[in-house]
Amino acid sequence: MKFKQITLFGLCLFFMAFLPVSSAYSQDLLPPQQAIQDASDKLKQRLQDNSFKNDFAKITQFVNEVIYPHTDFDKISALVLGKIWKTATPEERERFKHEFQMLLVRTYSRAFVEFKEWSVRFLPMDMEPGSNKVVVKTEVLQPGIQPVGVNYRMFLSETGHWKAYDIMIEGVSLVTNYRTTFTNEVQQKGSLGAVIESLAKRNAEALSAKS
Repeated sequence: MKFKQITLFGLCLFFMAFLPVSSAYSQDLLPPQQAIQDASDKLKQRLQDNSFKNDFAKITQFVNEVIYPHTDFDKISALVLGKIWKTATPEERERFKHEFQMLLVRTYSRAFVEFKEWSVRFLPMDMEPGSNKVVVKTEVLQPGIQPVGVNYRMFLSETGHWKAYDIMIEGVSLVTNYRTTFTNEVQQKGSLGAVIESLAKRNAEALSAKS
């Protein structure tokens, strides 16, 4: 896959992993898997509302509300920028996190409407007692297509909630792909500030067009 295809496909799989598994099976899930299951119930209800799917503003807001509690955007943003994060100002960090989160949310909001008939199968996972970092292994299923292996890096936050901070699609890390992209953009544009301005402009234009 090319990078753009992996980005959209990966985000779709990342959030489509919140689609429902059977209630009987969900009783056997471990806490990190249950975090994914929790969001699935909310998404399942909304997916049944066709009028909702036609309102992009509502979709964007809803996706953000459902996904945010289960995702650590501070950690993701730091990992995506890598060394650049260490030299960024507090203002740049906050602005980047906001715009990057919007990029992910609006990309998924499009996938939320366009992709259908996905289901997810949780694979057995090893979790030692007291572990605060795990990899949740799943397969994304779609009729007529081979299962796609999707693994989620998750950690136990200080608040006691399991949160995702990376996704690996067939072994390819979404965080690593974005890090390469933003590192190249900073080199091309000359500064992180310029990259943030460009990202903010793209986000604004996308949301305006959808509205």
